[in-house]
Amino acid sequence: MAEHNELGQRGEKIAQSFLVDKGYRILHVNWRNRKAEIDIIAMDGETLVFVEVKTRQSHIFGEPENAVNHKKQKNLIHAANAYVLKYRYANDARFDIISIVIIKNATEINHIKDAFYPTL
Repeated sequence: MAEHNELGQRGEKIAQSFLVDKGYRILHVNWRNRKAEIDIIAMDGETLVFVEVKTRQSHIFGEPENAVNHKKQKNLIHAANAYVLKYRYANDARFDIISIVIIKNATEINHIKDAFYPTL
């Protein structure tokens, strides 16, 4: 497996543990709809949360969350809509980003709640 894929999987596991420690209930990991994938789908109380995880090994190219550009947001929104329809979910939902930077043995985690909003 490519090193960047291993880093991504490591970051997703860190994010899952982080969310569970905060009281979230993980529903799905790497949920796919066509070409789009949602890294983590979880419940925060009664709110459905679609989480995008971005992991890097440095800050050289900026913060990891900056990689969630408009195109990526659009894909996540389409996948989330498919999820909501499939599971007939009708309550509140939001999009979060968990940004992780792993430098040697140090891990920085930034959880951005309501990171973006679906536009009409």
